[in-house]
Order: sequence, then structure tokens, then C-alpha cells
Amino acid sequence: MGGFGRYQWLHVTLISLPGLLMASQNLLNNFVSGTPSHHCSLSANHSLLKVEEKDVWKAFIPLDSSGTRLDRCSRYVTPQWHLLAANSSANTSHLHTESCLDGWTFDRSEFLATTVSEWELVCSLRPLKQMIQTIYMGGVLSGAIIYGGLSDRFGRRTVLIWSYLQLGILGCSSALSPSYSIYCVFRFLSGMAVSGVILNSVSLKVEWIPTKTRTLVGTLTSFFFTFGQLILAGLAYWLRDWRKLQVVVCAPHFLFFAYSWWYSESARWMVLKRKSEKALKTLHRVARINGKKEVVDKLTLEVLHSHMSKEMESSQTMLTAYDLVRTPGMRRISMCLIAAWFSTSFAYYGLAMDLQKFGLSIYMIQIIFGAVDFPAKLLALGMLSYLGRRVTQASCLIMSALVIFANIFVPADMQTVRTTVACLGKAFTSASFTTVYLYTGELYPTIIRQTGMGLVSTMARVGSMAAPAVLILDEVFPSLPSVVYGGAAVVASGFACFLPETLNVPLPDTIQDVEERWSGRSPAYLKKKAASSEDEQVVSFKEVKELEGSGLNAL
Repeated sequence: MGGFGRYQWLHVTLISLPGLLMASQNLLNNFVSGTPSHHCSLSANHSLLKVEEKDVWKAFIPLDSSGTRLDRCSRYVTPQWHLLAANSSANTSHLHTESCLDGWTFDRSEFLATTVSEWELVCSLRPLKQMIQTIYMGGVLSGAIIYGGLSDRFGRRTVLIWSYLQLGILGCSSALSPSYSIYCVFRFLSGMAVSGVILNSVSLKVEWIPTKTRTLVGTLTSFFFTFGQLILAGLAYWLRDWRKLQVVVCAPHFLFFAYSWWYSESARWMVLKRKSEKALKTLHRVARINGKKEVVDKLTLEVLHSHMSKEMESSQTMLTAYDLVRTPGMRRISMCLIAAWFSTSFAYYGLAMDLQKFGLSIYMIQIIFGAVDFPAKLLALGMLSYLGRRVTQASCLIMSALVIFANIFVPADMQTVRTTVACLGKAFTSASFTTVYLYTGELYPTIIRQTGMGLVSTMARVGSMAAPAVLILDEVFPSLPSVVYGGAAVVASGFACFLPETLNVPLPDTIQDVEERWSGRSPAYLKKKAASSEDEQVVSFKEVKELEGSGLNAL
């Protein structure tokens, strides 16, 4: 086919472009549901007063525990004018306060409008803000389960095209939501589409990329997600209105839907699904685009079937999610990947979904968190190329854990140091994400790759759903969330050590390929042959080639 030719360049670039907005979807809640500074509105009796100077508000609103800001959730029952006196040090603990019976007044200097200010998701309703992200991640989880299985049945290209359309329609529709509950429904369905886009993009790219270029291409295309984080910060700063931002990050998916019809379905998948004629046409098309017209005459159905006869024979049975844990090799891979995906997502979104806690401009923090991904992914590229996948995965997880633990000992008033350490943690979790996406695509066989991606991605979404909830633990003990995030990463790094290495190893097509390469056991046919010819010491040249082709070290 010409290796990584003209077609692969176009194919990978077009599939990677939507990644510029995938970061916007996953991190959108930081801006769409940003919490502006706020305090109680005045009662009806005092609503006509022009209270413009901040000091005057002290007569109506008590100070918070820090003594520097107005309390967000209470006000005095009656105005306390004596507190406006110069150098007043009156004891206010005995003064009667009440909740914000007339709503809240929001500062619009940082955000013009957010879901928090529009539906007043503050004080007792504060958990509803985090619930939006949890519901969205629930949609991503559901999409991983549903679209992972559907793409193994109906094809990667078909489900990917549908996911673009679904995200464009439902994402834009969420900007028209008249209420909190309707908005959550749209975000859930958008999350399902995001999962369909990410999972099928990864597999469709991997299945058209030659073995020797997978590491480089897989890492470089992950930079689209990094650039997307910077784009999100710029769009949010420019618009500052949640409805406008929602439309701007979702509308481009109609363009992605329009050109996605050019994609070619995975030839591997089509052959294994008994669609060899379509696979042959697709291979001829790619060969022509790559300038290899002579391949069209040489590559016939007989050649194709001869090359993939073993894979076609193994794929005759209907496979289900149970096959991901049925055999020893698949079971080991699935268990270790579940731990790696869960912990990576858990720590990543624990750091990335609470940007306002750092005390700096949320737009600046988003840019810093996005920019730190560039050196992190370059580091991952070097480690993946020279140290392999297993060492890289385990190292990134353990380093992210150590950095998260280190932040526990940094004093709260040292915001610059805390932000720097958090950026290091974000960098290592981002490198871990880059590694695990590539690693998973190489470990699972073609015949059940999307089902496997769906399984492990489901666990990642469980981690991303749990991450915001863990932040509530800081009310029990401030350092507890960091202990939980770091502890999960330490455990996952141990699991990653048990994964097989896939550097420069051809993609497995069947479960039998996986078992022969990585289960640690000889294939059944080899055992039978050894039992039937114990006295035979000579192995034919043909048999040696067959064993080498299956990845065994036969001699």
C-alpha cells in the first residue's frame, strides 16, 4: 500500500482535527459553569438603595471566615449601619443573619453569564454545578459501552459519522436549554457522542497506520487535544457567555460530519466481517491515492484471503464483552488496563476540573495547564520510542502520584508553588493518557478492539465521574482528595507493570494472536504436535515460518 503514504497523511489529519474541540467538551464545565463572585441580594425594603461602594455592603452582608470577603450565603436580618464607622471592630457573632431569600448578586467581571449565575447554583445548590460534569461523564461512559460494541458490529466509520452529527445537533441544542434539567439531558447525550468520536477515531487511525510509525503518529496526533485546551481558554475569554460558548465549540462538528464520508472503513475489520469485496475496493482506493497503482492488479481476493486466512477462521464465532476476560492473556490485559484508565482519568479530572481553586485567572490557568502538555507529550514520545509502552505507562502514573502527594505539603498561601506543582501533576497524567490510548489499541485484537476500548474507556469515565465528588472530601480534611488521587495512581502503576510490551510488535487480529504472544502458554496446536511426535527432532522450514508468523519464538 506504500506504508505511511499520502492517504494516511490525509486520513490521520482529518480524523485528528475534531480533537481540537474534544478538549472543549471535556473541560467545558470550568467555563460554562464557572462560579462568579457573589453575595446575597438586598431585601425588597432596601433594593432601591444605591449601594455602589464595597464598604457599604458591610452593613448588609457579614464577612466570611477569612474576614476579607463578603459572605456568599447569608446576610444580616436588619442593616448594621454602625459597622460602617471607621476602625469599627464590633463583635458581629451575635448579630442575626438569614439565608439569601431574595437571590444573589453576581460579579460579571470574569463571566458575563454562566449556568451558575443563571440558575443560581450556589450555596445549598452548589453540588448541582458538579453534578453537570458528573452527568456529562455518565453520558461518555454510556457512549463507551454502547458505541464500543456497535462499532465492532457496524464498523468504525459508520459510528464515527453518526457521532459527529449527534454532537453537532445536541451540543448546539444544549445552548437553548430553558432549565437546568433539560441542559443536563443534552449534556448527557453530548457525552455519548464524544465517546463515540474518541473511541472510533483512535481505532480507525491505528488500523490504517503501519507498525513502525504508530508511536510517532499516535503521540503527535494527541497534540490536537493539547491545542484544543488553549483554544478553549481563548474562546471562553472572548465570549464569556455560556450559551455562545456552547454553540461555538459544537457547531464545527457539522463540518466534520460533512467531510467524514471521505473516510475509508478499516480493511481489517471488513475482512473479518466477511466483507472482503468491499475491503479489496478500499485497499485499491488507498493504493491509488498513495501512488501504488500496480498494487491494484497484484492484490486480489485470493491474495487477501491467503494473507488473513487464520484471522478469518478465528473470527467465525460471535464475540462478546465476556471474551475480554475469558482467556488468561485477555484477562490480564483487561484487568491491568482497567486500573490504568481509571486512575489516569481520576487524577487528570481531579486536577483539571477545579481551576478556580488556584486563586489566579481561570483563563490563565487553563492556558498554563494546556501548555504544560507540550513538553509532557514530547517526553512521552521519547519514552515510548526508546523505553517502550510498559515502562512509560508505569513511570507516568507513579510520577503523577508523587507530585500530587508533594502538593499536600505546600502551604495554602504559596499559590505560585501550588500551581507549579499541580501543573507537573497535570503533565504526567496527560502523558499517561497519551500512552494508554496508544497502548490499548495495540494490545486488543482487531476482532474485538472496539469492545475492549469501550470497556476500559467505561472505567475511565467512572474515574472522571468520581473525581468531582472526591473534591467534597476537602471539607472533612483539606488534603484528603490529594491522598485519594495519588493513592489510585500508585496502585495503577503496579498493575501497569504486568502488561506485555508492544513496541514494534504487529497488531493482533484475533484472540488467538493475543494468547500466543502474551499469555505465557503455548498454543493448543503446538502442544498436540509435540505430543504426537515426541521422537521427531526436525521441524520443517514451513512450520518454522508459520510459528514465526504467529509471533512465537519457536526454536
